[in-house]
Amino acid sequence: MSELVAEIGDPGVPAPGSPTRARQVLRRLRSDRPALAGLVVTAVLVLAAVFAPLLAAIEGQDTTTFHTQLLDSARGGVPRGALGGVSANHWLGVEPTTGRDLFARALYGARISFTVAFGTLVVQLLLGVAIGLAAGFGGRVVDATLGRLIDLAISFPQLMFAIALLAIVPQSFPRPVLLMLVIGLFNWGGTARLTRGQVLSLKSRDYVAAARLSGAAPARIALREILPGALPQVLTYAAILLPANMVSEAGLSFLGVGVHPPTSSWGQMLSTATTWFRADPMYVLVPGLSLLTAVLAFTLFADGLRAALDPKASLRGGR
Repeated sequence: MSELVAEIGDPGVPAPGSPTRARQVLRRLRSDRPALAGLVVTAVLVLAAVFAPLLAAIEGQDTTTFHTQLLDSARGGVPRGALGGVSANHWLGVEPTTGRDLFARALYGARISFTVAFGTLVVQLLLGVAIGLAAGFGGRVVDATLGRLIDLAISFPQLMFAIALLAIVPQSFPRPVLLMLVIGLFNWGGTARLTRGQVLSLKSRDYVAAARLSGAAPARIALREILPGALPQVLTYAAILLPANMVSEAGLSFLGVGVHPPTSSWGQMLSTATTWFRADPMYVLVPGLSLLTAVLAFTLFADGLRAALDPKASLRGGR
């Protein structure tokens, strides 16, 4: 088989997943300043979410203690002082009507937002890659059947059914897990369509034909020859899906069908802050700017990753 591959292969192109290809991607990423900035900001936010208990302990606050003495009852519970009660003890101020610490709640809200975004991505990749690989590598009947299923998943009225499903599931079911399942099950179609397109393009390559001639099993060809070639595009799309998943979680929590108090998420905090944006702008700005920063950072990194994995994109004016 090695002689056949050497005869029909293209030795000038690094194999997908090879050390040479990985070094090229890393070199391109290091030279892309917006992507590096996005990666650094993303890493800081993720670390802040992971170490939320430690950071909250350093501030000396938690997410559930009410500090009613910091509220102005004559104004309906607006925090006393400038910027929503910002002080040495409350670095980002406190919530109106409750007096709970905003810094601690924003940190724990980041935990929920990131956990749901990454968990949803796992569901999307498992379903999308499996169905897309089967559709692209299967026969005509399999491709036609799964192709219609993918089209149905993409055209499905996702938001309406997600809201209905989240509203009827008992409150005892863990809401973050439920959000992962619901968002993932309603949003795998794009991943499947991308994977299917990549598989259809790759299965006619010479190295796949060489694997067939060597007598390799179809499953081995799909997993060992075709899937590694499709992964770069899938991973790029996955990086784009992460901020979309965060926005989906925030939107559902904003509509009241996501996580519920006392659990905090950025969307749930925004939902309760909408009536206070005039009296206490900090209450809106903290979760709003946190969500905006995270989405922008993920998007910059995803765009840089796409350019690094597909250097021809910059020649086409892709950035």
